[in-house]
This record gives sequence, structure tokens and C-alpha cells, in this order.
Amino acid sequence: MNLLANNETIHYQGRFLGLKESDHWEYAYRTNATGVVVLVPVTDAGELVLVEQYRTPVRSRVMELPAGLVGDTEAADEDFKTAAQRELIEETGYRAGVLEELLTSPSTPGMANEMITIYFASGLERVGQGGGDDSEDITVHLVPLENASAWLDSQRAGGIMIDPKIYAGLFWAGERA
Repeated sequence: MNLLANNETIHYQGRFLGLKESDHWEYAYRTNATGVVVLVPVTDAGELVLVEQYRTPVRSRVMELPAGLVGDTEAADEDFKTAAQRELIEETGYRAGVLEELLTSPSTPGMANEMITIYFASGLERVGQGGGDDSEDITVHLVPLENASAWLDSQRAGGIMIDPKIYAGLFWAGERA
């Protein structure tokens, strides 16, 4: 146990996550990154670009917006916008002509101090296959905005979990597309 300033105690620190306590509240934190970026990518044809991958903590495939960690590469001082573009290309194979920062907010404020920065990605250009890095098995989906809710319902009925951030992404896509 390690006592820090501001009455914080570190109970555990692993390679990627840690557990702290402050004012009798335990919460998780990232040990290998400075933040998280989430993207709302929309093609010129009006399709939301989503990714599907297996997530060990929930033991299921999950439909998500493309996302990733900031500063988990060799460039520990990585800029958030640079990380967003890197993750978009890596996961989906698309590069954004325009990245508009929408919001920075907590991901799960009762459990972690993790902050996410959400970007709207437009002017997409296909530059690669996507699918993630060697440790990932990502399937890319292009979903027309006009029937995205019904498509997501069918995915959920088929046993795919849906990350609720997608619905926030649909709101922003509707505001901008």
C-alpha cells in the first residue's frame, strides 16, 4: 500500500490498470495511458463506421465506436488528435480529413477516473484494411445512419452487446450529417 498526496492510497498497480482509494472511495485508473479517444466516424455516403470485437471482461463480442488509448505507444507524450487518427486508421482502415472534438467526459465516473475525448470524424478516406493490431480481432461495419437503430437492435438480438456510447454517436452524427 502506497499513501499519496490528497489522501490517496494505491492498493494495486499493474501493467495497465491500478486501484486507488481516496476519501473512502475505491476506483480504477490506467497506469499505461494519459487518456482515451473515441471516434464517431461518418462516411460521405452517410454510414456510421462501427467496430465489433471480443471483450474478455464481459465474455462477449461488443459493437463499439472506434476508440483507443492515448500515450500507450512509444510516444508517451502523444497528442490526443494524433492518437484519434492513429486509432481510426488501425481499427477501421479509414483516415479522417476532419477531426472535430465534441466532448471530454468521464467514462464511468463511479468506478474509474478515466476521461474520454470524443471526436466526430468526417472526410473519411480508405487507407488500409483496419481490423486492429496483432492483438486484436476487429470486424468493421458500415451502417447507414437512417436505419442504424434497427440494425443495432438486430445485432443485440443476435447476441452482440452494444456499447451505449454508440447512441451518443448517433445523436452527434444526426446533428452533423
